Amino acid sequence: MLLFIGNIWVIVVAALVVLIFVLISLFIKWYKKPIHGRALVRTGSGGTKIAFEKGMFVIPVLHRLEIMDITLKTISIERMGGNGLICKDNIRADIKVAFFIRVNRDVEEAAKVALNIGCQSASTKETLENLFDAKFSEALKTVGKQFDFVDLYNNRDDFRKEILSLIGRNLNGYLLDDCAIDYLEQTSLSAMKDDNILDAEGIKKIIELTAAQQIKANFIENEKRKTITKQDAEAQETILTYERQLAEKQETQKREIANIKDKEQTAIITVAQEQRLIA
Repeated sequence: MLLFIGNIWVIVVAALVVLIFVLISLFIKWYKKPIHGRALVRTGSGGTKIAFEKGMFVIPVLHRLEIMDITLKTISIERMGGNGLICKDNIRADIKVAFFIRVNRDVEEAAKVALNIGCQSASTKETLENLFDAKFSEALKTVGKQFDFVDLYNNRDDFRKEILSLIGRNLNGYLLDDCAIDYLEQTSLSAMKDDNILDAEGIKKIIELTAAQQIKANFIENEKRKTITKQDAEAQETILTYERQLAEKQETQKREIANIKDKEQTAIITVAQEQRLIA
């Protein structure tokens, strides 16, 4: 009897050990934790749950798990040549702007993306361009029209801030972190069309600005030559005056030396005559 009871306890303990082992194994298997730059999206029983840092249990049959990329992505918008950005003064600008965007690390916002876009394609280049290319391009055109080209070139940070203000930070589950102007130059005149009224105005403005700069540069160059010529003349006059004064001084010294020699010679003759008379 005691042996039978002892065997039962052994079986019970063994069963408990096996059960604990199974539970630990299931815990390890079902507990999922996101890696850096990824979010876990669990659907099914209990509704949609999203984890950015903390882990969650994902039980087969009851739940479905998807992984969503939430790292920062870059969308580049370029407007070059005949498609260059038209500024307030109708001068075109070749411009390249990088927009930095990511899925918002907010449960409700990320859930919008998971539901409307899907976790797998949420952060692909193609998806982001399809969603935001037109919006960002339109923002560039709108803000670009508020700046003359020279002002745009010299105040890039103001331009960047106006773009961000117009677009906004929260974009239906996505977050616009920032944007940066990678390239900005005046569009070449050869890329602008004379029969386009805006380009024609821009060409006229460029010619006026460059002509004004050339006139200014020519004036500065002429003033420089005049100043140099005047300085050279003044320097030459100073040198001549100095040389004349030096020559006059040298002549005076020569005369003084000659006078001294004459006096010495006269004194010698006088002494000689006096000595002859005494003799």
